Amino acid sequence: MDIKGKKAVVVGGASGFGRATAAAFAERGAQVAILDRPESAGAEVASDLGGSFHPVDVVDHAATEAALAAAVDALGGLHVAVNTAGGGSAQRTLGKEGPHDLDVFRRVVELNLIATFNLNRLQAAAMARNEPEDDERGVIINTSSIAAFEGQIGQVAYTASKAGIAGMALTMARDLGGLGIRALAIAPSLFATGITAGIPEEFAAQLTKDAAFPKRMGRPEEYAKLALAIVDNPMLNGQCLRLDAGQRFAPR
Repeated sequence: MDIKGKKAVVVGGASGFGRATAAAFAERGAQVAILDRPESAGAEVASDLGGSFHPVDVVDHAATEAALAAAVDALGGLHVAVNTAGGGSAQRTLGKEGPHDLDVFRRVVELNLIATFNLNRLQAAAMARNEPEDDERGVIINTSSIAAFEGQIGQVAYTASKAGIAGMALTMARDLGGLGIRALAIAPSLFATGITAGIPEEFAAQLTKDAAFPKRMGRPEEYAKLALAIVDNPMLNGQCLRLDAGQRFAPR
């Protein structure tokens, strides 16, 4: 699918992976709508890209449905969706203070996995209304993590949620294949986004010393490049693509 002239929604588009992807899409000629938290820089980013901003907390599922509908209406359709919103916590299954807090586990799964699926089902419904282009109607890209495969100590909730995102890719692609909609996930390693953006270079080098090459934090624009490649190549489907410089997380 040629991104030029297409309608794209980027969830979490106010910063990090999402912002870089929204900018790359707009530069390549797509119309972009951004969904992000009300207090985010989403309005400013959308204005800079000539797009629209739709504030929402993705764990509010009814509000998410309304915000996505408004975004699709503003765009006049939907061809590509990139979902980057998420977060985590640090607790062991059993720690010094006792068993993992069940509510914390539930909140992480709600934010990362359930909110992502809620977006996916609604995005697919919007894409299904498109006239096909070379039999293709849309592309959904979710954000997993290499923690889905090598979760570190204290990441059990995050790992479970990100593994769920990775695991959905093939089944969702099979569900939606008859409609000409592709579904994939990207699993990044350590990237310079959010709180990690300000990590000193010497500390970042320690965190990435197990990478094959390059031995550094990833850059958000490198995520965006992969998202563009996914949209461009119709044979990419039903998988979770690692974006990790050959790194494998150690236990801690």
